[in-house]
Amino acid sequence: MEKRQASKFYPYFDVEEKSVIDKMTGFFNSVVFKQQSLLTEFLDPAQRDILRTIAGNDLFMQDFGGYQAAEKKRVYLTEDWTNFDLSDYGVTAFSINYPNKFEKLSHSAILGSLANSGIETETFGDIITNGNGQWQFFGKSELTDFFQKEITRIGRVKVKVEPIDFRNVIVPEDDSSETSIIATSLRVDAILSGISNQSRSQIQNSISTNLVKLNWHGIKDSNIIVKVDDVLSLRHFGRCKVEDIRTTRKGKYKVVLRLWQTKKHKQRN
Repeated sequence: MEKRQASKFYPYFDVEEKSVIDKMTGFFNSVVFKQQSLLTEFLDPAQRDILRTIAGNDLFMQDFGGYQAAEKKRVYLTEDWTNFDLSDYGVTAFSINYPNKFEKLSHSAILGSLANSGIETETFGDIITNGNGQWQFFGKSELTDFFQKEITRIGRVKVKVEPIDFRNVIVPEDDSSETSIIATSLRVDAILSGISNQSRSQIQNSISTNLVKLNWHGIKDSNIIVKVDDVLSLRHFGRCKVEDIRTTRKGKYKVVLRLWQTKKHKQRN
């Protein structure tokens, strides 16, 4: 198996993802030349997509992020198929205990505390809540002592971080909603314009300033045609997944979307 050249994959992704392509190519080459399996840090969907493109059919990819719908996951890269146990992924679930009858936590506050604690963001995964004040997150198992000793306060709230069994992982709150729009085109700018109530020129400006992603990758072209299962995100507004596309009698498109709006945008509405 030949060494991969990162530059070969640059044309397939946004220019700002070159450093990620370099890193994922390094993972591939490491497995091939050392002939050893490799376990990554927590990777987001875009990073995993890049790694999948680079690996092609030459390496096996298996991942785990702590629960079924996890966005950030650790990935095993292997030359041969291996049956891994969940414990092999080095992922631990943590509960954030605090007086939730009197205090409130938010995703942004928890993320800020973890990110500013002195560790890299790749060392922890998703942060989830059941919507009733219960919060959990997933991190590298080898950092269990660190999380317990260093994460003692989130904002002004005193907290206690405790590792828990995966059987006690909560069902995350689903704050999405289903909605539909009528669009004259399936272009990215038309769909985002319809769902966000912004003009197409505003969306085009957002695209040019790197505020729009398609399937977790930055895009520069507003002419891209979306399809079912595509995920679009517009910074400061939210994210939506295309669930269904139908043609109306007048030749327009009825697009059914699953929408996750940012908290701030919901509050403005």
